[in-house]
Amino acid sequence: MVDLPLFLRRFFHRVASGSVEIYNEFSLQHEVGCYLRTVLPAEFKVQFERPTEFFGIEHRSLEKKEIDITIFSHNRAEKVAIELKFPRNGQYPEQMFKACQDIRFLEQLCDAGFTQGVFVMVADEEGFYSPKVRNDGIYRFFRSGHPLGDSIQKPTGRKDHVLTFRGTYRIRWTPIRDSLRYAIVLVT
Repeated sequence: MVDLPLFLRRFFHRVASGSVEIYNEFSLQHEVGCYLRTVLPAEFKVQFERPTEFFGIEHRSLEKKEIDITIFSHNRAEKVAIELKFPRNGQYPEQMFKACQDIRFLEQLCDAGFTQGVFVMVADEEGFYSPKVRNDGIYRFFRSGHPLGDSIQKPTGRKDHVLTFRGTYRIRWTPIRDSLRYAIVLVT
C-alpha cells in the first residue's frame, strides 16, 4: 500500500503555499480526493461518500454508515478509508467527540477488512489544539497530546454514548500557516 500520510503531508504543503485553498470540511474532502487521484497509482480508485455496504459491511453496529473518502484497488484487495474533520464555529467538546467517533469508525472498518484507515483533522481555531486553555477530559487528547484510547464518554448532552477503542492514538498538530493546523492519525 502507498504511504498515505506522506501524500497527505505533501497535500498540506500545497495548502501552505497557497496553491490549494481549503475553507470548510467539504472543500477539504474535495481537494484531498482530487489531489490523491492525481498522485496515486492508476490501479487505485478514489471515491467519495461510499456506503459501507458497498464493501459488504453492514452499518448497523458501526459509528457511521458512509466513508468520507475510500481508496481501493480494482480487485478491492487493498482498501483504505479516510475520515475528515474541519470543524467550524467552535463546539469544541462536541466536535472533538465526533472526531473520536471517526477514529473508532476507522477501527471498525479495519476490523472488517480494510487495509488501513486515516483520520485527518484541520482546525483554524486555537480552542481545538492550544494547551493554553482547558486541558482535561476530552480536551486533553486534542490539546496536550495525551493518548486517545480505552473508553471515552460523550462529553455533552445526555452523555449516553461511550466509545471503546482497541488501539491508542495521538493527535499531533502540524502548523500550516497562521492559525491553521492539521493532524493525521493512522489506524490499522
